[in-house]
Amino acid sequence: MSAQTDRYESAVARYLEAWNASAPEALGKAVAAAWTPDGRYTDPLAEAGGHEQIAALIAGAHEQFPGFVFRLSGGVDGHHDTARFSWELVSEADGSAPVAGFDVITLDGEGRIRSVLGFLDRVPTGA
Repeated sequence: MSAQTDRYESAVARYLEAWNASAPEALGKAVAAAWTPDGRYTDPLAEAGGHEQIAALIAGAHEQFPGFVFRLSGGVDGHHDTARFSWELVSEADGSAPVAGFDVITLDGEGRIRSVLGFLDRVPTGA
């Protein structure tokens, strides 16, 4: 594995750790570890900037989908300061994955996320 590939995979691991953190203190720490202070998140349903807004967005996802976790679906691909990957939102109870998508992240020089562009491939009706 090249240093660049490891950089992308580490950034995605921190990103998923943030999305899976549920306790407020753990969520705040995970968001700060994954994103730059002025980091941005954008998908078709939401837009957030800065650690507080991103943490609030993630907390809202936990409220909407209790008992679900985000998991990587496939590999991480990247070049320069950009990486892409697919993910699923999986029920811990039955393994179903009603939500899936892929994200494109841009990293700073230290490997923290400056921006996320999210695309939703599968969303349940009414979500």
